[in-house]
Amino acid sequence: MKRFVWGELSAAGRRAALARPKQRTDEQLRSAVASIVDEVRRRGWRGLVELATRIDGEAPREVDVRPLAAEARRRLQADEVAAMEFAATRIAAFHQASIPSDFAMETTPGLTVRSLWRPIDRVGLYVPGGKTPLFSSLMMLAIPARAVGVREVVTVTPPRPGGGLDERVALAADLSGIETVWTVGGAQAIAALALGAGAIPRVDKICGPGNAWVAEAKRLVSAAPGGPPIDMPAGPSELMVIADETADPSLVAADLLSQAEHDAAAQVLLVAPSTGFADAVQVEVVKRLTVLPRGKIAKASLRNARVIVAATLEEAIEVANLYAPEHLSLAIASPDEAIAKIRNAGAVFAGSLAAETFGDYLAGSSHVLPTDGAARAWGGVSVYTFLKTMSVQLVTAEAARRIAGPAALLARMEALEGHALAADARLEVAA
Repeated sequence: MKRFVWGELSAAGRRAALARPKQRTDEQLRSAVASIVDEVRRRGWRGLVELATRIDGEAPREVDVRPLAAEARRRLQADEVAAMEFAATRIAAFHQASIPSDFAMETTPGLTVRSLWRPIDRVGLYVPGGKTPLFSSLMMLAIPARAVGVREVVTVTPPRPGGGLDERVALAADLSGIETVWTVGGAQAIAALALGAGAIPRVDKICGPGNAWVAEAKRLVSAAPGGPPIDMPAGPSELMVIADETADPSLVAADLLSQAEHDAAAQVLLVAPSTGFADAVQVEVVKRLTVLPRGKIAKASLRNARVIVAATLEEAIEVANLYAPEHLSLAIASPDEAIAKIRNAGAVFAGSLAAETFGDYLAGSSHVLPTDGAARAWGGVSVYTFLKTMSVQLVTAEAARRIAGPAALLARMEALEGHALAADARLEVAA
C-alpha cells in the first residue's frame, strides 16, 4: 500500500495519490470493447452467440428461474434461504418507502403545473457473475425497478463456470419478481441490451455494475447516437476509510480487504491520523490476507491501494471530497459532524459498527454506486433510477388572458415570432 503525507504533497502529487488504477482506462481494453460492440451491431444474434461462446464458454440462453429457485430452496441451508429473504424484504421496504409522489401547484391563478412520475418501459439489468454469483446485485437492481412498476425487466448475467445459471442467482431473481434471466455476460451482454440481438430486446436504459469491460461497454453504447442512457459509471469497486485514533486497526483492515477481494482492479484507500496507525492497519491486513480465500485477488488489488496520512479530520474530509469514493467508511468517534461536510460519496458508513458489508447485502439502499469519481455528480441506484418525470400544464381562460402577453413579449425578445404568435392566438380564443 503506497503511503503519502497529504500536507507534504503538491497539487500534482495529490492528483497522483488519488489516481484510479490505469487498467480502467487502458486503450487496448477500449479498443477490444469497441470491437465487441461493433460485432453485435453488425451481426446481431449470430455475432453475440459467437462472442459469448468464445468468452463465456456457452451461447446465451434465457433461463426460467422458477425451477432453479425451487431447487435452491431445497439444496441451500434453511438459514441461507432465510438470510436472502430477510435481505429482499429490507431492500423492498426501503425502496417502497422512497417512491416519490406526484406534485401540483398553481403558479399563477388558473395556471396549474403538475409533475408526474412514470416508470421507464423497459430496463436492462446487468448482474456481475462468473466465478462468484453476485446474487445480491440482482436484488439491489431488480427490487427498486419492480417497486416503481417498470413494465419489462431484461436481466443478464454471465453463466456460472460449469455453465447455466447459478441457483442462488435464480432464487434472488425469484425473490425480486424476475421470471427469466439471460446467461450472457461482459461487454457482449451490454451490446445486446443496447442494440437488441435475437430474442434479447433493445432496452430503454441499462443499469448495473461490472468490471472494467462492462463499465467501458456501458459508456460506449450510451455515447452512441440514439444509444440507451445508463444508470451511472459503475466499474470496479472502491472503498475509502477515514479513521481517527479511536478506530480499531483490525476492523479497518477487515473493511479494506472486503472490497479488495472483489477485483484486481478494485481500489482501497486509508486516510489515517498517523503513520503509527497506518502501520498497525497494514500489519492486520497482512495477517488477514493469509487466511482470505480470495487472497490472491485482494493482494493484486492492494497494489492499487493508498495510505494517506492526514493531519486533521478536516484534511481527511478534503481528501474524501476530492476522491469522491464509491464507498466511504467513517471509522471515527463522532461521524455526524463529518457527514455534514461530506459532499462526494456514493454511500457513507458512519461509525465503527457500520460495516460496508451491511450495505452490500441488507441495509436497504442499493449497493450499486458510482465509481471513478462519478459520485461528484451521480448518486447510487434508487427508485429514481427507474423513473422519469413528466410535466403537465393546465390553463384556464383567465390564466391565458393573464400570461399570453408576457409570454409573447419574451418570445419576441428572443426573435422567435412563431412562438409569440402562438401565444397571441390564445388571447383570441380566451377573450
